[in-house]
Amino acid sequence: MAAGLAERSCLELSAAARGPPRRPREVVFNPPGTAPLPLGRYGDSAGGFCYQESAQLAAATRNRFVRWTTSGDTVELVEESLDVNLLNNAVRLRIQGCPFLPGGVHLCEVQNHLVVLLITAQTVHRLLLPHPARMYRSELITESQMQSVFTDIGKINFRDPSNYYVIPSVPGLASNSVASAAWLSSEGEALFALPSALGGIFVLKLPPHDVPGTVSVVELKQSSVMQRFLTGWMPTAIRGDCGPSDLPISLSVHCLDHDAFLFALCQDHKLRMWSYKDQMCLMVADLLEFMPVSRDLRLAAGTGHRLRLAFSQSLGLYLGVYMHAPKRGQFCVFQLVSTESNRYSLDHISSLFSSQETLVDFALTSAEIWALWHNEENQTVVKYINFEQNVAGQWNQVFVQPLPEEEVTVRHDQDPRETYLEYLFMPGRFTNAAIEKALQIFSQGTERYVDLTWDELKKEVTLAVESEFQGSVTEYECSPEEFWQLQVEFWSKFYACCLQYQEALSRPLALHLNPYTGMVCLLKKGSLSFLVPCSLVDHLYLLSNEHLLTEDDAAIFDDLEMSRDVVCLVQCLRLIGDSISMEMAFIMEMACSRLQPPEKAAEQILEDLIANDTENVVETIHSKLQEIRNPIHAIGVLIREMDYETDADMERAHHLNMRMNLTQLYGSGTAVNVVCWGVCKIATIRFLICRDLLILQQLLLRLGDPMVLGGGQLFQSQQDLLHRTSPLLLSYYLIRWASQCLASDVPVDTLESNLQHLSVLELADTTALTPHKLVTGPQTIVELFFQEVARKHIISRLFVQPNASLAETSLNWPHLITAIVADFLPLLWPSNPGFLFPECLMGSCQYTQLQEYIRLLQPWCHVNMGSCCFMMGRCYLVMGEGHKALDCFCQAASEVGREEFLDRLIQPEEGEMVSTPRLQYYNKVLRLLDMVGLPELVIQLATLAIMESADDWRSQATLRTCIFKHHLDLGHNSEAYVALTQNPDPSRQLDCLRQLVVVLCERSQLQDLVEFPYVNLHNEVVGIIESHARAVDLMTHNYYELLYAFHIYRHNYRKAGTVMFEYGMRLGREVRTLRGLQKQGNCFLAAINCLRLIRPEYAWIVQPASGAVYERPGASPKRSHDGECTAVPTTRQIEILELEDLERECVLARIRLTLVQHDLSTAAVAGNSTPEETVALLVRAGLFDTAITLCQTFKLPLTPIFEGLTFKCIKLQLGGEAAQAEAWDWLAANQLSALVTTKESSATDEAWRLLSSYLERYPSQNSLYHRCVINKLLAHGIPLPNWLINSYKKVDAAELLRLYLNYDLLEEAVELVLEYVDAVLGKGHQYFGIEFPLSATAPMVWLPYTAIDQLLQALRESAANHHNVVLYQKLQDKMEDYQQKVSVATRDRLYRRN
Repeated sequence: MAAGLAERSCLELSAAARGPPRRPREVVFNPPGTAPLPLGRYGDSAGGFCYQESAQLAAATRNRFVRWTTSGDTVELVEESLDVNLLNNAVRLRIQGCPFLPGGVHLCEVQNHLVVLLITAQTVHRLLLPHPARMYRSELITESQMQSVFTDIGKINFRDPSNYYVIPSVPGLASNSVASAAWLSSEGEALFALPSALGGIFVLKLPPHDVPGTVSVVELKQSSVMQRFLTGWMPTAIRGDCGPSDLPISLSVHCLDHDAFLFALCQDHKLRMWSYKDQMCLMVADLLEFMPVSRDLRLAAGTGHRLRLAFSQSLGLYLGVYMHAPKRGQFCVFQLVSTESNRYSLDHISSLFSSQETLVDFALTSAEIWALWHNEENQTVVKYINFEQNVAGQWNQVFVQPLPEEEVTVRHDQDPRETYLEYLFMPGRFTNAAIEKALQIFSQGTERYVDLTWDELKKEVTLAVESEFQGSVTEYECSPEEFWQLQVEFWSKFYACCLQYQEALSRPLALHLNPYTGMVCLLKKGSLSFLVPCSLVDHLYLLSNEHLLTEDDAAIFDDLEMSRDVVCLVQCLRLIGDSISMEMAFIMEMACSRLQPPEKAAEQILEDLIANDTENVVETIHSKLQEIRNPIHAIGVLIREMDYETDADMERAHHLNMRMNLTQLYGSGTAVNVVCWGVCKIATIRFLICRDLLILQQLLLRLGDPMVLGGGQLFQSQQDLLHRTSPLLLSYYLIRWASQCLASDVPVDTLESNLQHLSVLELADTTALTPHKLVTGPQTIVELFFQEVARKHIISRLFVQPNASLAETSLNWPHLITAIVADFLPLLWPSNPGFLFPECLMGSCQYTQLQEYIRLLQPWCHVNMGSCCFMMGRCYLVMGEGHKALDCFCQAASEVGREEFLDRLIQPEEGEMVSTPRLQYYNKVLRLLDMVGLPELVIQLATLAIMESADDWRSQATLRTCIFKHHLDLGHNSEAYVALTQNPDPSRQLDCLRQLVVVLCERSQLQDLVEFPYVNLHNEVVGIIESHARAVDLMTHNYYELLYAFHIYRHNYRKAGTVMFEYGMRLGREVRTLRGLQKQGNCFLAAINCLRLIRPEYAWIVQPASGAVYERPGASPKRSHDGECTAVPTTRQIEILELEDLERECVLARIRLTLVQHDLSTAAVAGNSTPEETVALLVRAGLFDTAITLCQTFKLPLTPIFEGLTFKCIKLQLGGEAAQAEAWDWLAANQLSALVTTKESSATDEAWRLLSSYLERYPSQNSLYHRCVINKLLAHGIPLPNWLINSYKKVDAAELLRLYLNYDLLEEAVELVLEYVDAVLGKGHQYFGIEFPLSATAPMVWLPYTAIDQLLQALRESAANHHNVVLYQKLQDKMEDYQQKVSVATRDRLYRRN
């Protein structure tokens, strides 16, 4: 707009929190020497104090002030800050029986202290508190909360005589004046100026707090002569009834370096100025000279006058005087002028008149007066005027917060309880305190309701009203209409209670003006509100008609005609607005809520207006429109003023300057409430303006008057304006809704999971989430947004200016609050490209609110559509509606690359492969869905993304891998296999294949694994399964069996056989248990079966490497004991195994199993034993039949078996009963040819029988087995059994003789030789296996002469033994006899031959 208004009206913005009211700390002091006075003596009062550096950006006291209210003998002091939430900031001090003088609270700053000076009707007090600048250094204030100046008030000793004093009875306090002033001298003395009962002023002086001294009283009173000299004679009327004429009605003090000027406005309408140091009256001015005065006024005591001072370094001291007269009042502003010789006079600056009746308070600056009245209807009126610039004396209005509606309209289709609760608890309408007090009265004081939260209060209200209502319903049955009516009745009764208390608590008691920052506050009994400048559009719309008519047109625009057009247009809008009933207003509200076109609603309202137009409003509007030269242009100007759409995105926040402590500027709950309430008020007003503008535009279209439309204007431009107004209205509706929509409390676990999701999306740093912040009550979502995100953006935009020294920056509240709201609205504006507001709602887990926000936004706002879809998807995801979420995410994909939020979402990570924006978007969403645990949706989205990535094989590989993984997780094995085969990246394909094998094995879904075709992947699958088979425990995983099945399924029998043979070999080596051996046998049988299915010439396999030394890729190198890598063994010769070899191995395996089944202790050694070792184990176990089978299979000699059995026989023969019993076990395991089970048969007999049967059954070359048996027996000194001797005599009598000789059995040897010789000669020859005995015709015979010679020699050598001599002789004789017979036979034979 070309030129802003020089002065505009202001809006009142409440800063009342929605939480439980702040509970102040109670301090009670009963001063000695006082008698209780009636507490209702003085009315309630309030006031404020601002720190001198409150406007300095770098100060610790920046934006801090103290406000106070007095009631009876109690004062409540509250320290407020717009930057940080102050802890322990409220104190309620009660000085028992001593009511406070109105305005009797004064605060002063000294270097290290904040001094509170209190004045009651009987006492004065001084409280010393540490100054905030001493408590905190400003650059260290980075927390969102800190201690208040009142934190340590409990440590103050109120009974310390140096800090309080009882007002003396002489001169005594005037009973009919409430004036007071207090200040600190430059020496630190506390001074209290009070009206004296005798007239004039007396001053109490308390010595400095750290200097001992006594209290002094000084009376400032003129001598009667001096008084007459200065002022002339006083009328007796005043002097007689109202006490002394110079009794001060209002006191103010102005401190100098070593003096203080005390200004007293007295009831004789004169202003007196005193020097405290000189105790002299320096000036008396008759103020009646400056106002139109009647005799009555001159004679009446001026009890309603007020005095205020304002000091400016550049302009000096200003005095503001309010002169009260019946039915009117007048403000006079003076400047104090000093002349030579210490004489002072008043320079009259301005006189301003007001018609309001009761002035409550006023405040003065060097340029403005702010005044607070109560009018005849007891309503609050606040106005201000710039007395320097405003020559016409035109006051500017302040639009105060109206009280809630007197009645709530409940339609018949509404539930009374819900309607009233919604109305009562709508943010900004009722305070907690008002509802709590109403609840107390309504429930007739049965319970005490204190410190209830918003939700608890809502619950208690519902319970109280419902229980009252239930108690009054006496009928058992009543119609729904009666029930509804009764509900409305009780709720309206409670509502009336609330209204009453809200009215009492929101009565302003005083104005507080900060001269340093220009901030003006209204101080109320229960709260605080701020006055902020009104924007031009709102100012024009809210201004009453008489003010609007007097508005200086040139002040609005440079173009005078345009200014008049706009004023006329606004008047038309006001006429429409005033004519709209609640029902009509509701039509537009419902249209916006139900997403119906506002244009249609405006048309309907217009029709209703015309139908019910009893006051000819439409005609009036029509005639007003005639005055507008260019209505289309005027409407366009108004729309432009209200539109916050920006072309570029709002800059993202810069890093705030920590040292200057900008991080906390306007960060307190109070400031947040004010800013957001300001936004809400603007949105509410602008919504009404847009509504009325739409109706006016519909009226213009209906009239179609070329005169009104400016002749040349086209119908099209009207339509364009209509379509511009409609989004504007919806935008303000949305902002107003958000300003009244409460944020939800979020559990910590929800916040944490949300942060995880945001970290996946890499958005966690965009909104600094601090759920632990000190919040006094439920926040609206706009307050949440301002506190968490928007404030930092706005402050950084306002203060990041090049070459500006922040330390010298002075804060100006009206400018700053206007700038902050003006910068805040674009951040909330729905059609701006910035997307911070929904992003903050998402970051703060406000999903329900976010859904409603997007629902209200989507039909008409075409900016950030994709981002909104994405947000809606996030909401659905949290609500557990995954498929809806997926639809939203897919819709959002089309806007990627066009919207700032989505662009930020797809920023690639460091080192991440950059692909197309849409693929990056899909990748983020896939990660989010994966984290939430929705594999079906991941598959759907990845499949969709593949279509986008036709040319990008890397992305395709990633997506196919993703699809494979999730199909596999879901158990969709076939789909997983298909995804694997379609993966274009061989390395990823191999990874997937490996995963498929492992997972299906773990799930035992082996049929699927075997039956997949594995086109072009056959060798890889085999390699993977083989490497797993060789790397894992054989008994817990069945990879070998899987591989066997895999090869069998493909009819590759030789490979199947190889696998099973390798499996069997490893089982023998590594799993030396019964179960391992059973499996080994089955493996070898399976391998044999495989080879039998092949043609004989191909029935062979390669011997697998022993020791399981397989080359595995990636395996760590083997090292020797000294850490050096061992040399890789050279490739050994390949060994081929045929079917027979396998069969032999199978036999061996079966025999090992038999052995272990017989004796489990052998399992550890039997598993991998050689045939020879196995034979030894079998013999030891007594499994001789099995051992013989093994020996025959592997063509091994049976010697160990015969030796073993012989040894067992020996042990049995020598052993006792236990050995006998044990022997039956192993005897039973051997198949005896003819088992004799007679009583006489013992285990020993059976063992010998078994040995005998083996010797018969398994003949050996050179009777090897007989010899080894006899050797064993003789070695152990066991006499040979007859059957053994007889059987061996038949086979090899000579060897038996040699054995006898070896073991020195001479007698047995002699007997054997004698028998042998007889047999040769024909006697019993059949027992020695001699077919033909000695004869001339038979074949030749022979004797073992060498052995016989050795025997004779041995007998000869042991001739000492008589028995041996006899044996020797007998043998010698026999041999001689034999020799003779041999000679005869030889001769005969020779003879025959010849």
